[in-house]
Amino acid sequence: MAAEKVHLTEEKATLLATLYGRALDARSPHPILGDTLAAQVVERIDHDFARTGITRRSAASVAFRARLIDGWATEFLTAHPDAVVLHLGCGLDTRAHRLDRPPGTDWYDVDYPEVVDLRRRLLPELPGHTTIGSSVTDLAWLDQVPGDGRQVLVVAEGLFYYLDAARGRELVRRIVDRFAGGEFVFDAMSGLGLRLQVFNKPVREAHAKMHWAIGGPQDLLSIHPKLRSATMLSALDLTGPGLPTGYRVAARLMKAVPGMAKAAAFYRLGF
Repeated sequence: MAAEKVHLTEEKATLLATLYGRALDARSPHPILGDTLAAQVVERIDHDFARTGITRRSAASVAFRARLIDGWATEFLTAHPDAVVLHLGCGLDTRAHRLDRPPGTDWYDVDYPEVVDLRRRLLPELPGHTTIGSSVTDLAWLDQVPGDGRQVLVVAEGLFYYLDAARGRELVRRIVDRFAGGEFVFDAMSGLGLRLQVFNKPVREAHAKMHWAIGGPQDLLSIHPKLRSATMLSALDLTGPGLPTGYRVAARLMKAVPGMAKAAAFYRLGF
């Protein structure tokens, strides 16, 4: 089978960095996430992945982010086994394949048409799984998803900070209006985090640009009156097996700097 040549730019190109990070983790002696399908997909792509800026050390952070969001998604789907899942800006993420999701779940992967075409060539099809080729902020794609009274889980890993703030907030409002209830799980950057993006090598190498700053739960709850809860976990407070010692030491030092705890964070936003 011929290798796939991939030509992506700006924020679309960052999907290669996160894919490679999960692949490096899967190949390590003690994987954090263990995404073996990601490693297989990397082997099928004709690309110099060293140019993504991901190293074995930074791959651990990629795997930890994915594992945390996987865990939150699993908690929600255990409580709501017939939920609708909207995986926004899915890239080449294998989350639909690696989660042990209930058979009653309807899963929608949404990304740009060229990314979805690439997914269809590289990843196996699954029952109850639909791919939608569209910018997530071109809200006509929502018409393809039934708003039938079920709960919705919205997963947006590595996405929201690349959106224009006004269009991102409108995306959240439209989803809240369409569904009876549910939860958003995602990562975000504060204004300080956006200023620090010049030090983020994968973002720099992709010539991507972050735009939407989220300063804390209060910024989210103001988007829509139905939003009822927002909890935040700082990236500096990550714990769990496999977390590198160097990360723990650096996190302790950075937490002493004002504002750093919110620079990069994970959120659960309920409605």
